[in-house]
Amino acid sequence: MIKVEKNIAGRLLKIESGQIARQAGGSVFITYGDTAMLAAVCCSSEPREGINFLPMQVEYREKHYAGGKIPGGFFKREAKPTDAEVLTSRLTDRPIRPLIPKNYRNELQIMLTTMSYDGVNTPDVVAAIGASAALLLSPVPFDGPIASVKVGLVDGEYILNPTVEQMESSDLDLMVTGKKDKICMIEGGSNFVPEKTILEALDIAMEGINDIVDLQMEFSEHFDNSYEIVDNSVITEEVTNSLDELYSDKIHKLLDMDSKKAMDDAYNEIAKEASESYKEDEKLYPEVKDHIKTMFKNAVRKSILDKKVRVDGRGLADVRQISIVPSLLPRVHGSVLFTRGETQAIAALTLGNARDEQIIDSMASDYKKSFLLHYNFPPYCVGETGRIGFTNRREIGHGHLAERSLKPILPSSEEFPYTIRVVSEITESNGSSSMASVCGGSLAMMNAGVPIKEHVAGIAMGLIMDGDNYAVLSDILGTEDFLGDMDFKVAGTKDGISAIQLDLKVPGLPMDVLSNALEQANKGRLHILDEMNKAISTPNALSQYAPQIESFKIDKEKIGALIGPGGKNIKAIQERAECVINIEDDGTVSVSAADKAALDNAIAQVKAVTEDPKVGTVFDGKVTKLMEFGAFVEFAPGREGLVHISQLAWERVNKVSDVLSVGDAVKIKLFEIDKQGRLNFSMKLLMDKPE
Repeated sequence: MIKVEKNIAGRLLKIESGQIARQAGGSVFITYGDTAMLAAVCCSSEPREGINFLPMQVEYREKHYAGGKIPGGFFKREAKPTDAEVLTSRLTDRPIRPLIPKNYRNELQIMLTTMSYDGVNTPDVVAAIGASAALLLSPVPFDGPIASVKVGLVDGEYILNPTVEQMESSDLDLMVTGKKDKICMIEGGSNFVPEKTILEALDIAMEGINDIVDLQMEFSEHFDNSYEIVDNSVITEEVTNSLDELYSDKIHKLLDMDSKKAMDDAYNEIAKEASESYKEDEKLYPEVKDHIKTMFKNAVRKSILDKKVRVDGRGLADVRQISIVPSLLPRVHGSVLFTRGETQAIAALTLGNARDEQIIDSMASDYKKSFLLHYNFPPYCVGETGRIGFTNRREIGHGHLAERSLKPILPSSEEFPYTIRVVSEITESNGSSSMASVCGGSLAMMNAGVPIKEHVAGIAMGLIMDGDNYAVLSDILGTEDFLGDMDFKVAGTKDGISAIQLDLKVPGLPMDVLSNALEQANKGRLHILDEMNKAISTPNALSQYAPQIESFKIDKEKIGALIGPGGKNIKAIQERAECVINIEDDGTVSVSAADKAALDNAIAQVKAVTEDPKVGTVFDGKVTKLMEFGAFVEFAPGREGLVHISQLAWERVNKVSDVLSVGDAVKIKLFEIDKQGRLNFSMKLLMDKPE
């Protein structure tokens, strides 16, 4: 067994191999503190036929036993991956994929399993390190190693790999993956920090990344991880020259087309014409199509670098035209149609009560979410047909990014005690639908009356790089994303950044290029915010179709009385007032009802149980017992008071049973609390007094 270790941010990082999963192509057992993960890599011995992409699968899984828990649910075992597991899988996949040769076609699977979790060191940091170390031991041609670190910002101090406790008070949650001295991927959220803070945090991250990369290099020296890249290409120089001569001019003319559909249709015609005569050759045919694609890619990149003109004729920093239609859906609590160029999203917002919160059962703990953003990307939005199934990884990732972007502007639960769900329906897509979801979500919140103070906008930046010559592109198109070298998404307000995500197709990015991209993104974001504020700049009144909710605190000692034996009291209030009541352990009570009258009635009943009622308060009561001297009336679940026979009516009453029967519903008014604390009610004070 081979083991190396190093102190990283005050905790020991250990990488071991040779004892566990020895039949895998490469495996390591990696621990950071007491968080431990098994990373195993396997690849097929032969390339997969008939494909033109890297068939790589990254699967991250958390075992509940790692945190000393038994899974919830009926089956009591881990089932399909949670959103958190999918997001960590993506965080590992994204920086690794560009570091494997584009012509590598062997099936590749990377399995990452968290087997011990200490509640201090988050396993998402360990995942990419484990995958990288396992790849170094495998026969896969991997241009690594890479390493991931987190950077937090607590009380103005940058912290490398902050603990879970430190993250609770951090203004920054930045995951950074890189090679030696180069950034490969960024994913993070922040409390509206400026661009300068992000760049400073990246410098801190790079120091940690370099240390971990050095440790992996020391580790890999103990193993023979040599590999051979076999070029199975059959296309000849004669064929490529012929294609260049015949189709170069036609491909350059594609760049003059305005719409995505027109360009796609024309490109498909060229590709079909160019490959038609090679259709009988199963190996040459796909390579001819790939060469046409390469010709188009090179033409787009050259035009941008040389002429500073983009596919749709915009300048490098120009943002496409924006259109905003608030209140698109009449019965929805809040909605907006947001269109930017050929990218379009309908953001629909629903307000719910505390029972609508999502309960998360994770390896670490169980918790609730009161803000949800779900992103849907149907095939028609790009003019295609496709399989409709479960939410895919892309939809989960884009929804998480948009949710993270908007979360910092949400009001507190005390100020706005609602569960908020935003659904972004992508109806057209040609670049940056996740950032359209950010803009649409922010607008939908104001449209619904959520008391946010300002908008959040998002923009996607691209990059074309050829050596030292490069161009940063604002508000990229789908074509520029596909053919370019970077997809860099930045969201925030006018004051700072709330979320950031960087994906690269090149092995790494110099810091000066990243700094320029951030500065250009800031200008684009401010322009988009101006357009959003023209459409709606302050929150509307709450929708008439939204539930009415109010939160307040009661004495914790009164929680039992409000609930009652077996939940009797709270069930009675909810039935009578047609409301939903939620009680927290700290005494916070949230009451939700369909309208204001029902809400006020419900709150009055809750307070009647939990507070001493005030003299003069009127209640709807129910007669529970008749006595010679009066009637006992339940004015709130579990609480009764006396209506003396003299308070039944203005005229003399001889027998209580002449006026009341058990079960009668009556209106009563509290007129006295005697020295013994007894509550005395009256019916006659609510009647007109006779002359």
